[in-house]
Amino acid sequence: MTLRFYDTASAEVRDFVPLEAGKASVYYCGATVQGMPHVGHVRSAIAFDQLTRWLEYRGLRVTVVRNVTDIDDKILAKSAQSFGPDWAEEPTAKAEEEWWALAYRYEQEFEQAYDILGVSRPTYEPRATGHIPEMHALIQRLIDRGHAYPAQDDSGDVYFDVRSWSKYGSLTRQNIDDMQGAADVEPQFSNRKRDPRDFALWKGYKEGEPTTASWVSPWGTGRPGWHLECSAMATKYLGQQFDIHGGGLDLRFPHHENEMAQSQAAGDGFANFWLHNGMVTYAGEKMSKSVGNTVSPAEMLELASPRVVRYYLGQAQYRSVLDYRPTSLQEAAAAVERIYGFIAKASKKFGGEFTAHPESSPVPDAFAAAMDDDLNVPQALGALHETVRAGNTALASGDDAAARNALQAVMAMTTVLGLNDARGEVQENSGTAQALEVLVEAQLQARAEARAKKDWAASDAIRDILAAAGIAVEDGSDGASWSFKRD
Repeated sequence: MTLRFYDTASAEVRDFVPLEAGKASVYYCGATVQGMPHVGHVRSAIAFDQLTRWLEYRGLRVTVVRNVTDIDDKILAKSAQSFGPDWAEEPTAKAEEEWWALAYRYEQEFEQAYDILGVSRPTYEPRATGHIPEMHALIQRLIDRGHAYPAQDDSGDVYFDVRSWSKYGSLTRQNIDDMQGAADVEPQFSNRKRDPRDFALWKGYKEGEPTTASWVSPWGTGRPGWHLECSAMATKYLGQQFDIHGGGLDLRFPHHENEMAQSQAAGDGFANFWLHNGMVTYAGEKMSKSVGNTVSPAEMLELASPRVVRYYLGQAQYRSVLDYRPTSLQEAAAAVERIYGFIAKASKKFGGEFTAHPESSPVPDAFAAAMDDDLNVPQALGALHETVRAGNTALASGDDAAARNALQAVMAMTTVLGLNDARGEVQENSGTAQALEVLVEAQLQARAEARAKKDWAASDAIRDILAAAGIAVEDGSDGASWSFKRD
C-alpha cells in the first residue's frame, strides 16, 4: 500500500511521494521553553517520532528538525518575574534568573522528558537565537518583494503585509476580513501597521527589556517574531522546499498560517505536507489550569512507567483528540503487560535471537497497512495485540515455529512504535536485572523441587514471597515463568 497522509493545506488524504527519492525531510515545532513540558508537547513529539520511525521502516533516510524557541515574549516575562516579588509562584522558579538561563533550564526539562519517553533525538535541534542572520535575510527578501515593511515611527518593528499576499488564510481556509488582528503590538502603537492583521517579523527594542535580548538589525535593535523564527530555521536545514511540516492542532493559526505565508511570499515552496496532531483533553473537557483539570507528563510518570505513558500518549490516531481519564494509565498498563509478558516468556524460551536487532524484522501486513494509512495506530495496535494472542496460544500448545514468528513480529512492531526505547523499565543487560533474575530463578527452582516432592505448603510459601515482592508466577507446560505484577 502507498503511504498516505492527511494534508491540512489541501484538507485531504494524499499519497506521500518524497521530493527526493529515498529521502524524507520533516520539520516539527518544538518547545517554547518558558516553562515545564505539558502533555500536549509530549503527545506531539511522540506522534512525530512515530511518523519518523515509520518512514525509516519504509526505507527512507529521514532528516528531522525540531526547533527550540528560546527567545519570546513569554520567556522574557517569566524571567522578569524572577527579579520581582512574584518569582516564587512556580515551584521550579529561580530567583534573579536571566532569560537565557531560564530558557536553557527548561530546554533541559524538555530533553529529559523526550528521552525518558523514548522520543528519538532529531537530526538537528536549532535554537532561534542561533539563527538571527538567516532571519534578517528572510525579512529583507520579503521587503524587496513588497510583502513586508518597516514601521513608520522608527520603532524598529517590521511587519508582514497580509493583504499583499493573496493566498493568506489558505492553510486554515479563512477569509482575511473575518480574521482578528494580530496581537503583537500594544493598542496605542497600532498605527504602526497598515492592517491590524499584519504580524511582526522583527520587534524593535522596548524600554525595560533586557539588552541581552536584542540584536542589531538593518531596521533597528530588536528581536525576531515567533513565526519568522520557524521559517528561517526550517529552510536553513531542509532547503526552500521540504516534505512535511508538523505540529499541534493549536498551531495551525496563526503560527503555521503565518509561516506558510511569509515563506511562500519570499519565494520558497516550503512544506509539501502539513500534518497536525490533535489535543489532549481531560474527561472530555479542555485541560485548563484555572479549572484544575490538567495532568502533566511528570504526574503521569509518577503513576506509571515511561513505557506505559508512551503507550497511552501514542495509542490514538495522531489527528484525533486523546481523552485522559483517571483509569487511562491503568488500561494502558494492562495492555503493555500483555505485550511484554509474552515477550518475556518467548524470549526466555528462545533466547535473545529476535530481540537483538528487531528493526530488521518484518511487521505483519495488517500492521503495515494501518501505518501506511495516515498512521492509523489504533488499527496497528490491534494487529500487535492479535499477534501477542497468537504467540501465547502457540507457546501454550508447544508450536515453537509459530511462537518464534510471533516474537519476531512483536519485537518489530514495538520497535516501530518506540515502546522499546522508553526508559524506566528494567533493562535486560543491566546488573540489577541480572541479579534479580538469578534470585528469582533460584526461588523458582526451589519451588519446582518442592512441587516435585508434593510439598505444596513450601511451594505456596515461595509463590507468596515472590508475590509480596511484586513478582507474578505463571505455571506452564515448560515450567514456571515470572513477570512484574501491575496494579
